[in-house]
Amino acid sequence: MNYETVIGIEIHCELKTKTKMFSGAPVAFGAVANSCVNEIDLGHPGTLPCVNKEAVRLAIMAATALHCEIDPLVKFDRKNYYYSDLPKGFQITQQFHPIGTGGYVEIETETGSKQIRLERIHMEEDTAKQFHNEEGTLIDFNRAGTPLVEIVSKADIRSGKEAAAYVEKLRSILNYLGVSDVKMEEGSMRCDVNISLREMGSREYGVKSEIKNLTSIANVQKAVEYEVARQSEILSNGGTIVQETRRYDEAQKATVSMRKKEGNVDYKYFPEPNIPPIRLDEAWIKEIQSHLPELPDARKARYQREYGLNDYDADVLVASRELAQFFDAVCQYTKEYKMAANWTIVELSAALNKANLKASDSPCDPKHLADMIHMIKDATISSKQAKIVFEEIMKGKDPKQVVEEKGMKQMSDSTELLKMIQEVLDNNPKSIEDFKNGKDRAIGFLVGQVMKASKGTANPAMTNQLIKEELAKR
Repeated sequence: MNYETVIGIEIHCELKTKTKMFSGAPVAFGAVANSCVNEIDLGHPGTLPCVNKEAVRLAIMAATALHCEIDPLVKFDRKNYYYSDLPKGFQITQQFHPIGTGGYVEIETETGSKQIRLERIHMEEDTAKQFHNEEGTLIDFNRAGTPLVEIVSKADIRSGKEAAAYVEKLRSILNYLGVSDVKMEEGSMRCDVNISLREMGSREYGVKSEIKNLTSIANVQKAVEYEVARQSEILSNGGTIVQETRRYDEAQKATVSMRKKEGNVDYKYFPEPNIPPIRLDEAWIKEIQSHLPELPDARKARYQREYGLNDYDADVLVASRELAQFFDAVCQYTKEYKMAANWTIVELSAALNKANLKASDSPCDPKHLADMIHMIKDATISSKQAKIVFEEIMKGKDPKQVVEEKGMKQMSDSTELLKMIQEVLDNNPKSIEDFKNGKDRAIGFLVGQVMKASKGTANPAMTNQLIKEELAKR
C-alpha cells in the first residue's frame, strides 16, 4: 500500500531581547546557573508580570515577514500544568489570541516552489532548563521567562527534505530580521515535528507521533525519514500507530519513545488575570512594518537583477546574512560583481572557516578585497599572485602595500617582455623546433621560462600571445 506523509512543525524561537518576557531579569546564554532570574520568573507570591514591549515589536516583525495578519489587540492566557521546569505552575501564552494568524513560508523543492501555510504565530515565555543525571535533576532557571514566539505550520509538508527546507528558510528569515540569533545548537530555536501517514488519496489524517526538541536542520530531515520508515513498516504489517511523543537519538539514528499520549492534555486555559488586554497603536505597527530589513528572497532577486549573479552564487551568499553583508560592502567599491562573489564565496569563506570566524568578524577590509580585484582585472597582478596577496589582506594589510613590498607588480610592458622572450627563445632552440613539429606543449614550457626569468611578474596572457607571434617569425 502507498502512503502519503503528512507533517506539521511547531518552532519555538527565543526573541533577541535584553530582558525577560514579563520581568526585568536579563537574558544571557551561558551565564552562571540561576544568576539571571528574579522573583517574577520564580513565581513568588505577590509578584506581577509586565509585558516586554521590545518582545512585542520583534513578534510583529516576524509575523509581518511571514505574511501573517496582525492582531492589534494583545491578549495573554494562562496554561496550567505542574512540572519542575515551570516555577509558577503555569505558563503565560497566547492560546486564544495569537499576535499573527495565517501567513506562509515559501520553500524550494525538487518540483519547484511550494508554499507552506502557517496556522499562527504567538508569544509566550520559555521554561527553565533541566539537567538529568543518575543522582537526580538539576534546574537552571535562567531560561525561565525568556521571550518566545511559537510558529505553527499547517500540515502541508510531505517529506524530510521539505521539512528541512522549511526550517532552513524560516531560520534564514528570522536571522535576517534580527529578531533572534536562531542558534539551534544553543537551543534558541527548537523544532517539534508532528508526523502521520495516510493512504494515498485519503483526506483523513492518520495517528501522529510528535518528535520533540530537534535542534539541527540535518536532524529534522533524519528524524522525519526514520519515523516515516518506522510508521510505514508498522502499517504495512497490519499494525496500528500509537499516539506518542518521541525524541531523536543521534547515536542510534532513530526516534525513541518518550511517553504515550492518551488524547489531548487539558491545560485548563483561561485569560491571564494579571495582564489586561492591550490595544496596540496602529501607527506603531505600521512603523515597525515599514522598517523591515531586506529579506533573503528579496536580496537574492536583487543580486540576480543588479549584479547578474546566477542561482548558485546568489543562494550561497544569501544563505549567510553576514557573508551577504560582506559581499554588499565589497560591491560598494567595485562593479566586478562576479569576481567579488567568487572571492567571497570561495577564498574568503575558506579562510574564515579555517580561522573559525564569522564574516562579520573578518579581518579583511571589504575595500581591500575590491582593490585586489581591480589589480587582477587590470593585470597589475596575476590570479596566482592574488592568492598570496589575499593571504596578507586577511591579516588586515592593504593590497597595494603588499604588492609593493613583495615586488609583485605584473610586467605588462610589451617592449620589456619582448626582450625577455627573445632571450628565452635564443636559449631554447629545441623548443622552437618542437613547436614547428606540432608539439604545442613547447609554448607552455617557454611561458614557464619567461615567468621564471621575470620572477613571476610577467603578464601570463600577454606573454603567451607574444611568444606565439615571435615563434611565427622564426
